[in-house]
Amino acid sequence: MRSLYTLLFLLVGLTFASALTPDGKRKLVLIAGKPSHPPGMHEFRAGTLLLEKCLASVPGLVVDRHEMGWVKDEATFADADAVVIYADGGGKHPAVVDGHLETLRGLMEKGVGFGCMHYGVEVVAEQAGKEFQAWLGGHYENAFSCNPIWQPHFANLPQHPITRGVKPFQIEDEWYFNMRFRPAFKDGIVPAQDGAASFVPILVATPSDAVRDGPYVYPKGPYAHIQAEKGAPEATLWSLDRADGGRGFGFTGGHFHKNWGNADFRKTVLNALLWVSKVEVPEGGVESQVTEEELAANLDPKPAPKPKKTAMTTPSVFQRRTGEGAE
Repeated sequence: MRSLYTLLFLLVGLTFASALTPDGKRKLVLIAGKPSHPPGMHEFRAGTLLLEKCLASVPGLVVDRHEMGWVKDEATFADADAVVIYADGGGKHPAVVDGHLETLRGLMEKGVGFGCMHYGVEVVAEQAGKEFQAWLGGHYENAFSCNPIWQPHFANLPQHPITRGVKPFQIEDEWYFNMRFRPAFKDGIVPAQDGAASFVPILVATPSDAVRDGPYVYPKGPYAHIQAEKGAPEATLWSLDRADGGRGFGFTGGHFHKNWGNADFRKTVLNALLWVSKVEVPEGGVESQVTEEELAANLDPKPAPKPKKTAMTTPSVFQRRTGEGAE
């Protein structure tokens, strides 16, 4: 029954994808993943609630926010202009389970925008690697990419709608790098073309030698191919104008919920959400305020973190993957 319903809305409703909603606005479908990780990390629900709140006054945009990894009713995609997923990825990525990849494929063919944030940029290459390269420009690949917790300095920002009003900033996060970009985009650190598709790196910084030496969050590394690129810059946010007319972006930050309190970190993502939805980004970017009380609200109920391990013990796989106990 689900497959029949999905087919019907793809054949009928999606004929009008990227059209305005009945009230004349662009529509962003924002999907939060299921709870995971210790408190203050991967707070997908709380994070998307903050982003929705910050976008509430933007003219010409409606945010349709969903939780637990997918939409409640796929009919909402019929007039969507963009779909953005902020969730855990890997083999159980919301985009690849339960036939969702085919649903997204139909949306992409209609020129709907697509974005993924933090762990959401990671997919198993055999499951959806080619799709994510086509829709986002690249993806995190286990043991090829790496995920250290570090503090890049984003000093040189390109001229792009996503950087409007953003000042250079520096912030600690689990910034992934060494993405598996399309071959035409090489290392993903300079603007590039692939036929009619245009790629632009947005947040680029150079990891220190110590960052490349690890440890990474999981697997802890170091990886020889990551160390071999010491001194090279890396892209942690990038944009793609697709040949089908849609847009895509990948954002590797967003591990620590507290970072949404940083104005430039937040503005960069808010701008990206407008851009991928084809809403004009204001010259000064999306202005917003987030209070400490708002940051502390809506957090997922999670067990308190375990005490840090001593030098005589070895962190568990879960601790390494989540960053629990990281300095």
